[in-house]
Amino acid sequence: MKVYFDNAATTALDKEVLDEMIPFMTEHFGNPSSIHSFGRKTRAAIEGARKLVAKSLNVSPSEIFFTSGGTEADNMAIRCSIHDMGLKHAITSKIEHHAVLHTLEKLEEEGLIKLSFVNLSIEGSVDLNHLEQLLKENGRTFVSLMHANNEIGNLLPLAETGEICAKYDAIFHSDTVQTMGHYFMDLQKIKVHFVTCAAHKFHGPKGVGFLYVNGAIKINPFIYGGSQERNMRGGTENLYGIIGLAKAMEIAYRDLDEHKKHITEVKDYMVEQLKVNIPSIEFNGACQINCLYTVLNVRFPHTENAEMLLFNLDIAGIAASGGSACTSGSDVGSHVLRGIGLDVTRPAVRFSFSKYSTKTEVDYVISKLKELFLVNVPVNS
Repeated sequence: MKVYFDNAATTALDKEVLDEMIPFMTEHFGNPSSIHSFGRKTRAAIEGARKLVAKSLNVSPSEIFFTSGGTEADNMAIRCSIHDMGLKHAITSKIEHHAVLHTLEKLEEEGLIKLSFVNLSIEGSVDLNHLEQLLKENGRTFVSLMHANNEIGNLLPLAETGEICAKYDAIFHSDTVQTMGHYFMDLQKIKVHFVTCAAHKFHGPKGVGFLYVNGAIKINPFIYGGSQERNMRGGTENLYGIIGLAKAMEIAYRDLDEHKKHITEVKDYMVEQLKVNIPSIEFNGACQINCLYTVLNVRFPHTENAEMLLFNLDIAGIAASGGSACTSGSDVGSHVLRGIGLDVTRPAVRFSFSKYSTKTEVDYVISKLKELFLVNVPVNS
């Protein structure tokens, strides 16, 4: 049996999305910047996709800029804000995605900003009182805090955070890569300047995403070249990727309630089965209180088999993760778990689910985990 429980890394492409993309891989191939009928056809398709995305978020199409994915969108928001607005201070957390964390650390290394880290609870929740204190003590600030952590799934109260940032005239960016397509977002009701998206997190194609830029602020281009994306990002557009992104978003919000109910049931069932069958199991983050419903981060007891846990799961046909897919191959442990003070030497696995996940798959995973742990786990370890 093959089980794919690594949907926070990427999701399977929906066939309905692929069917929407294929004509733009074959018959509708014109360059969107060309003025002839072939180009006009594809230009209209891109603008139609932009309108669909904008409608999903209740924003203006002029506030949506297509990118190569979440990493580029994060970099665009961070670098353009700090360079173009003269911001000298930034606030983030130690458990942000590396697209945010490494970018801000590099800007501090270059002497462009002073970087502050907001306090976190042992479960990984942001201390909003400390955020406000940091904003009070510094000048106009750039704040970057993700909506849901990609490893432990903790959710940020986005609207409340936006209100605090607005109180101090801060520029607020939120990496919403893990929540886009999984939660309804009315950005007219949230005081946020930038949010980011990667289509492959909700059954769209890889290599495409977008950045929402609040129309109240202005930044300069991130990539110079042609006049694409209203002069904000040079380079021929990823035509069929953009078409796929818009279709995937349409499906995600059309069926959101149904899919959320199904995924939550699968996740809750796995939590229940882990508690019953694996001694000394623990869960990282606020996994059952205020957490992304697609992610479950599990801390297993120390055993001989645990040292090769992900490898053994892979041998059994089970795909899971030790953390962010962007740092696979690293042996230093999760920066997220270190950031909230947990023992990173204890094996931790992120299981993440999609609309295609089933309880039968959970049963199979539990059976393989029992083989690995039941005999070797000492009581009260």
